[in-house]
Amino acid sequence: MIRKQGYVCNHKRVYRVYKQMGLNIRRKRKRRVPERVKEPLTLPINTNIMWSIDFMQDSFLHGKNFRTLNIIDDFNRECLWITADVSIASQRVTRELDKLIDYRGKPEWIRVDNGPEFTSIHFQDWCEQKDIKIRYIQPGKPVQNSFIERFNRSYREEILNAYLFSSLEQVNILTEEWIEHYNNKRPHEALGDLTPIEFSAKYGKASFSIFENINNNEICIN
Repeated sequence: MIRKQGYVCNHKRVYRVYKQMGLNIRRKRKRRVPERVKEPLTLPINTNIMWSIDFMQDSFLHGKNFRTLNIIDDFNRECLWITADVSIASQRVTRELDKLIDYRGKPEWIRVDNGPEFTSIHFQDWCEQKDIKIRYIQPGKPVQNSFIERFNRSYREEILNAYLFSSLEQVNILTEEWIEHYNNKRPHEALGDLTPIEFSAKYGKASFSIFENINNNEICIN
């Protein structure tokens, strides 16, 4: 980020200051778990091929819970939409998706878990009417939705865990500012230190439905 702003500096000096200011956060080591059979994670070659959707939960200062509906594009990890409310049912999910599709266009696939909002008849009928295919992950296998799980961790650490919220308005204002920075200014290591918008402009291809299996390099044409 410093280099993108035009400054020339030694990375060792920046890292030393970074540590002295206490900006580094120690990551917990994962406990060793038995090997599991994983479904291959597919990587789209352009935007609007595969969107991933997930819910998160937090609470206000007065103790009442609220939820967020997070939507990203798997191709460039761009945050497309975050909606916060005390309750988000399947009808609300499809309304938010309708608003997103109005200016973004619809995806070919949507990747979701097996929550009641996504397994409801209403959501399935909506996807069928829009000609959008649903890709459900296996129960208890969040790694099959790892793009948005990684996104959720960033949003949790930098917004939900970083502030004490008193209202939905406060959540939405801070979230909108964070999305702007996340999509347009923040380089992502997984994208070759490009922002999602830069990655899309540099590597986006013509929109046809081909997925590349990143585990064994097989090509699946849909």
